[in-house]
Amino acid sequence: MRSEIKEYQAVEEAAMKFVKSVAEGNSKYAKELFIDEAVLFGYLDGELEHGSIEQFYHNVDTVPGGDNFKARVDVLLVEESLAVVRVLEEGWGNRIDFTDVLLLLKMNGEWKCVAKAYNQNSNTLQKK
Repeated sequence: MRSEIKEYQAVEEAAMKFVKSVAEGNSKYAKELFIDEAVLFGYLDGELEHGSIEQFYHNVDTVPGGDNFKARVDVLLVEESLAVVRVLEEGWGNRIDFTDVLLLLKMNGEWKCVAKAYNQNSNTLQKK
């Protein structure tokens, strides 16, 4: 059964915590969204990042979004207790564009992120 529009709005509001953390370079908002056991997968400048969401918090806290940072949240799917969100990011750290996919579960009436996977746009890879 498709969820009501208000549920899509609740998912979008939850995902905006992710965007706010990245934009401000402060993981405190994302820590409200992600569960402690959340996982991270993706390639940052060609190096695989995987494991605890703590790595994402570290990245956010050490690299601010930057003056030209932009983001867009697309709620792709909401099914009762499951949601999938795509976040497009441009100019993180004044350099990197990402596409993030967030997997959320409704836990105790609140949307929480359990996994983040991402792609760094190839034209923003830093050559080593």
